[in-house]
Amino acid sequence: MQFSTELLARAKGVRDSSARVVVIEDDADFRESVGRLLRSAGLEPCLFATVADFVGSEPVDGPTCLVLDVRLPGRSGLDFQRDLMATSVTLPIVFITAHGDIRMGVEAMKAGAIEFLTKPFRDQDLLDAVNAGLARDRARREDEVALRALRLRFEALTPRERAIAIQVAEGRLNKQIAADMGVTETTVKVHRSNMMRKLNAPSVAELCRLVDKLKLVPERADGR
Repeated sequence: MQFSTELLARAKGVRDSSARVVVIEDDADFRESVGRLLRSAGLEPCLFATVADFVGSEPVDGPTCLVLDVRLPGRSGLDFQRDLMATSVTLPIVFITAHGDIRMGVEAMKAGAIEFLTKPFRDQDLLDAVNAGLARDRARREDEVALRALRLRFEALTPRERAIAIQVAEGRLNKQIAADMGVTETTVKVHRSNMMRKLNAPSVAELCRLVDKLKLVPERADGR
């Protein structure tokens, strides 16, 4: 897909500083009007006429919300939403349009849009939707930082500690793990204690939650 590399770099390469609102709107007057509204609310807009202009620009810093017109020259707003989904980029989107219909709105919302606003809309409705989008993206970024830190902690375990972490999360007992590994139960207990400490897991329930976040235990055939 044309935008894949740029989109992934844009989503993963941004730094977590101040929030930005990306407005992609081909009507220059309306685009500037939205920019003024956002500035009046203390938000920092980045204004573009087309999707291609945005993709070709410097990455936006910090939590980001996209305000997209549905109909744009070249790639439409809905096209761009599909591009983002295809590359696993989850930036929140607020759609604005003068030509929307129920089908468009349903399609956009099912694909995860924050809001679908038909022009003319109330200023507060747009600001509420943008702030909801920024809050969602901020939470996503915080979760990604926490997940990266967790991966680093898991990678710092010894191979045996990793294997024990997965088996404990699968519900296996120390004596079962010891039999599988050909070691004593005491050895398993020592490795297990070290592993729990390194992962900051105070309980088996917390360990299971961390292992689940890392998707280390394959889903069973019965779905459990």
